[in-house]
Amino acid sequence: MPLMNGKEYIESLKKMKPVVYLFGEKIENPSEHPVIIPSRNAVAMTYELAHDPKYEELMTAVSNITGEKVNRFTHIYQTKEDLIKKVKMARLLGQKTATCFQRCTTMDTANALYIVTKEMDEKLGTEYHKRFVEFMKEVQTKDLNVGVAMTDVKGDRSLRPHEQKDKDLYLRVVRKNSDGIIVRGAKANQSGSINVHYTFVAPTCAMREEDKEYAVAFVVPSDEKGIIHIYGRQFSDSRKLEGCKIDVGNYRFGAQETVMIFDDVFVPWERVFLCGEYEWAGRIPYLFGSNHRQTYGGCKAGVSDVLIGAVALLAEYNGLMKFPHIREKLIEMVWLTETIYCCGIAAGVEGERTSAGTYFTNLLLGNVCKLNVAKLPYRMAELAVDIAGGIIGTLPSEKDFFHPEAGKYLDKYLQGKEGVKTENKIRIIRLIENLLFGLGAVGYMVESMQGAGPPEAQRSMINRLVNWDEKKKLAKEIAGIKED
Repeated sequence: MPLMNGKEYIESLKKMKPVVYLFGEKIENPSEHPVIIPSRNAVAMTYELAHDPKYEELMTAVSNITGEKVNRFTHIYQTKEDLIKKVKMARLLGQKTATCFQRCTTMDTANALYIVTKEMDEKLGTEYHKRFVEFMKEVQTKDLNVGVAMTDVKGDRSLRPHEQKDKDLYLRVVRKNSDGIIVRGAKANQSGSINVHYTFVAPTCAMREEDKEYAVAFVVPSDEKGIIHIYGRQFSDSRKLEGCKIDVGNYRFGAQETVMIFDDVFVPWERVFLCGEYEWAGRIPYLFGSNHRQTYGGCKAGVSDVLIGAVALLAEYNGLMKFPHIREKLIEMVWLTETIYCCGIAAGVEGERTSAGTYFTNLLLGNVCKLNVAKLPYRMAELAVDIAGGIIGTLPSEKDFFHPEAGKYLDKYLQGKEGVKTENKIRIIRLIENLLFGLGAVGYMVESMQGAGPPEAQRSMINRLVNWDEKKKLAKEIAGIKED
């Protein structure tokens, strides 16, 4: 089957029947709901660009499973070049959508599962890897979008999974039979769970023997019986329901987050990749997290490119570009963006071949990359607000702008330099608002901090990965310190 384009992907979603609740209502046709359409469009761009000759090299790869050309989001990394290209691809899509396009978790989880299931089969004699490869063959052949559910709701976070009073606060296996398993629980912060054909489900952390019922990984259709998607409310999302375009800021594209409920969901054994082998539970999020932290060097740099362009354009509209301090702040935003990006690229360049035959990001540099992402966009936001001014938080509605009486005053008094249409200035203000405080903030500000783990997760990994003794040895040699 050839690669799907954006329109074909959207049509494929219409055939799905996920159970979705949004604003207290059950949604019958979620892919056509005005609040959901922008996030659907962001995913569609990952399909559409694969058909553009200009971007084909970045957006596609030759599969080691089928030998055919596949969308890079379904690819298993075979070279360092694959690790580099995924960062470049993520930056491209950040530039094209200015939001979270929801598929990076797919490739980073698939590559983690490829490694872990291979290791388990070799050591334990299981058939998890064979099952996983068969599923990926279907994904690549049909060009499917697969989501990832990893973040458990956790309840009392001072307690282990088995210690929770409510045993379902981490997703777990409640029953097994000859056909498969039945699972129950919930996953939070699920990027694009309504926009996928299938969902990978994996543990959120390392497990102990007493937690083994929680040590489970599998894949399931997003509209499987018992799965419920409850849409996460985002900043200013009701503007979409008002029919606004200017006030939304980025009305074509957006992020999507849900709480995903698993109410006694059946999973056949051929779609199970971990079940009770608790020693391996932590390896999946460990590998996924490090892989995904590298990817952030691309997507957040791409969205930052749009933010920089918007702020520079507003400064130009306001006649500010001639002032050195404005240019200096814009240059700092570029410097911060390229710092994020180059660290992501470096993590790929320094990547290594695994025992499973795939390539994996440099663990230390991948975590350094994400720690930069958790911090530097907030400085860029500060600079953006500084340059743009208070109008970002006080701009009247587009309905006022187009009102026959009020509009003429706004058109007159909110104008910028001569020759710039007031409407264009308003549009760019709303885009900046969207990126920093509105719908786009989920895919930029909040995700920069919390995606692939908060900063403390990266600090912990960096502490584990750094060879402190070697660094102290270097200092001793330079200082001439000789110990007895």
